[in-house]
Amino acid sequence: MKIEEIENNKIPEGHVTLVGLGRLGIRTGINLAQVHRGGPQKITAIDSQKISQGDLIFKMLGGKLGEYKVDLLHDLCGIKEVIPIKQDITPKNLDLIQRDVVCVEIAGGNTIPTTAAIIKRAHEIGARTISTAGVFGIGNEKIKVMDISSADHDNPVADELRAEGIEENHTLITTGKFIRDSEPVTPYVLDEIARRMTMEILKALQQII
Repeated sequence: MKIEEIENNKIPEGHVTLVGLGRLGIRTGINLAQVHRGGPQKITAIDSQKISQGDLIFKMLGGKLGEYKVDLLHDLCGIKEVIPIKQDITPKNLDLIQRDVVCVEIAGGNTIPTTAAIIKRAHEIGARTISTAGVFGIGNEKIKVMDISSADHDNPVADELRAEGIEENHTLITTGKFIRDSEPVTPYVLDEIARRMTMEILKALQQII
C-alpha cells in the first residue's frame, strides 16, 4: 500500500464530550483539536461561562471579554468538528452527554454530585469516562492516572465519588493535592494534566472505535 493511501486511511473517528471548558478544559480541547491523522472526529464542549477579565489563557488565545468559552474553542478548532453548547449540565439535561468518551473538568463549589450524575449517564450509553481528582500543585508533583477502584482512600474526590456509586470503570487524573493543601493551581500543572487527559482520551477512543 502506498504511503498516500495509508495516510488517507488514518482519519478522525469517534466523539468526545468535554464537560467544563475552564482553564483546564480549554487546554484539553485545543490538544484534541490539534491531533492529526486520527483522534476524535467530533468534540462537543459544554459550558455556559463567558470569558471574564481573569481568564488570561482565553485572552491569550484571542478570546474577547463576554464571548462564550465554548465559542472560542469552536473558532480555534481547525478541521475538527466542534459543537459548542452554551449550557451547564444539570440533572435535567443529561441527555446532552454523548458517547464515545466523556471528560469531566468542572470546578467551583461541590461538583461531586454533578460529576457522578454525568458519569452514570455516560456509562448508561456505553461511553468511557475520565475526570480530575485534585489538580493543585506548583509543578513538580507526579501526575497519577488510575481507575477509581484503585484510588487511595485519602483522596477525598475519589471517596466522595464512590459514595455516589461510582466504584469502577472510571479514570481519575490527579496530582494528589487538593484545595485543603497549601499549593496553588499553576499553569504548569494544568498543562501536564491536560496532556495526560488527552492521552487517556485518545487511548479510550482506540479501545472503542
